[in-house]
Amino acid sequence: MNISIDLFDQDPDMIEYAAFSHGLYIGGKWRPSSDARVIEVVDPSTEAVIAAVPDAALADAAAAVEAAAQAATSWRETPPRKRSEILRRCFELMTERAETLAALISLENGKA
Repeated sequence: MNISIDLFDQDPDMIEYAAFSHGLYIGGKWRPSSDARVIEVVDPSTEAVIAAVPDAALADAAAAVEAAAQAATSWRETPPRKRSEILRRCFELMTERAETLAALISLENGKA
């Protein structure tokens, strides 16, 4: 399980937010919604469209549930120390990128 978004290495003011429109992350892969519909993400303060994300259909939800069930089996079989290391690394990455994450949340809420 490895999720990497290189945009977090950039200055938050320089991020092209539309680049986050990768698709649905299901079973370790990015993919479009099964019916190709999207939802526009709007900055409430400017009403500008900043991204378009997939509008997941029922089939996508079913695929996500199946993938999660398979991942749960793998995670359950992962030794506790390894799970701890993975979760610690997630914490470290989020802490390192706290300003970028805060900028994204602010933008999403129209306060950027």
